[in-house]
Amino acid sequence: MTTTLVWVPALDRPDLLADPVLAALRALPADDAAQVLVAEVDPDVADTAALVATSDVTLEESANCVLVAGRRDGEQRVAAALVRGSDRADVNGLVKRALDVRKASFLPREEAVEVSAMEFGGITPVGLPAGWRVLVDGAVAALPRAVVGSGVRRSKLALPGALLARLPGAEVHEGLGRPAA
Repeated sequence: MTTTLVWVPALDRPDLLADPVLAALRALPADDAAQVLVAEVDPDVADTAALVATSDVTLEESANCVLVAGRRDGEQRVAAALVRGSDRADVNGLVKRALDVRKASFLPREEAVEVSAMEFGGITPVGLPAGWRVLVDGAVAALPRAVVGSGVRRSKLALPGALLARLPGAEVHEGLGRPAA
C-alpha cells in the first residue's frame, strides 16, 4: 500500500523540523521560505529506498545529503554533497577535487550527527553550520521538487532544486552524482 504524503508549509510545523533547519528557514526571504513544504513520515521508512517503496515520493525527486571531509595541511575540510536518490556522490573524484584534498570520505555517523545537530538519516543541506560548502549536483538543482531530509527522521522537506542551489554555501557541480551500481 502506497501512502500519500500530506505536504504543508514547513514553518507551520516547527515540531517536524530540527532546530537548525527551523532557524535556517526562518532566515530565508519570505518568498523562499514559503516554497518549503514538510510532510510527516514514519521514521522506520525515512531512508530513501523505503520511502519510495511505501509512499508517493519517486526516486527521481528524492535527494540524499551526505557529509564528507578530507584533510589538507592539517585542516579538516567538511562539506555536504547533495545528489539524487538514484545516484551516489562522486566522493573520490569530484568531491575530492572540490575540497582540494588527497582523500575524501564520509564523516563517521556520530560525528555527522554531532556537527550537523541533526538526526542520522535526516541530515539536510538546510541549516548546516555557517561557512560549510554545500555541493549540489546539477541534476538536483534542476528538479522542480526535491524531497530531502528535515533534520529529523520523522519528516521530509520538499522544495525546488533551484532553491537548494541558492542556499548559503551552495555550489552547483555537474556530474557530482554518479548512477548507483
